[in-house]
Amino acid sequence: MAELFDHIDELRRAGGRVAVATLVNTRGTTPRKEGAKMLVGEGGRVLGSVTIGGCVDAQVIEESEDVLSTMRPRLLEMNLGDEDAWEIGLTCGGTIEVFVEPIALDGSPDVGARMYERVREHARRGGHGAIVTRLDGPGGKLLVLDDGTAEGTLGDAFLDERFAAEARDAIARGGSRALFLEGVRGFVEVIAPPALLLVVGAGHVAMPLTALARLLGYRTVVVDGRPRFATKERFPDVDELKVGMPSELIRDYPLVPSTALVLVAHDYKYDLPVLKHALATDVGYLGMLGSSRRGTTILRHLAEDGVTPEALARVHVPIGLDLGARSAPEIALAILAEIQAVRGGGSGRSLSTQP
Repeated sequence: MAELFDHIDELRRAGGRVAVATLVNTRGTTPRKEGAKMLVGEGGRVLGSVTIGGCVDAQVIEESEDVLSTMRPRLLEMNLGDEDAWEIGLTCGGTIEVFVEPIALDGSPDVGARMYERVREHARRGGHGAIVTRLDGPGGKLLVLDDGTAEGTLGDAFLDERFAAEARDAIARGGSRALFLEGVRGFVEVIAPPALLLVVGAGHVAMPLTALARLLGYRTVVVDGRPRFATKERFPDVDELKVGMPSELIRDYPLVPSTALVLVAHDYKYDLPVLKHALATDVGYLGMLGSSRRGTTILRHLAEDGVTPEALARVHVPIGLDLGARSAPEIALAILAEIQAVRGGGSGRSLSTQP
């Protein structure tokens, strides 16, 4: 979702209007999930993709130009032959649906643009929300936030109530989806805060780690007690850079399931108190740079301090997947690959060896 907002910002600088194409329904398994987006600007600028490129995206771009000329949304249903289906990841011919809607980015009043800005600011503050778009009939949009806010309409108060309830369920489950309620088709797009990568230690591994994480949409924070290491020159693209005692600084950040906490300082006085605090939270990923021997020693100290075996099992040490990494960028890639596997429920094995 951070990528969507970045694309909107990029096109806003050019002004005018943009067609937002959203993949709202697929039959079968595709590389892109429902909610994938592509933006087409008036000047022909294209950002993002609803599939993985090729003929399908080309068709959507062509339809988007018509949508911009009429300023009317359109639901596209694409029946794919075997060749086209194979191109986007389906094993045989099938159907996908893409909703294309025009949004004005030139400052004129626009419901869609206003709702995206509203939910964007809410997500920046750590909140969750959803935008419900009616796909048929008179159209309409409904914004639902996890603080109880609801605004907009799908054209009927009863529909608004029914779809708002489903939107709250989608927010709780964390996934966008198509809906068919009371004879009306809609799409619930869930917007969540960007995942947080919190790095303790501003060493040589932390630099490529935060750079790679930014490409994947993470909000990145680096904390270290050494001001000579924690500098903007070394970390030009990091979202936040904090100098001080890490065990105190990390308490300012939410250690929740969407947060990955990585310790790369290789310093006992940092690692022990940070780990003890983190293991009492619901942090989604917790990893520490170091050898098996060093990891065993630190975990033993924590066990002697009363940390349970179940909690200690959450610590990934040595950190990262086995990629044969040697250099700092390779180690960073191995760490981020493991974080993604944990977040996505993947095995970390080569797909070619999967049954």
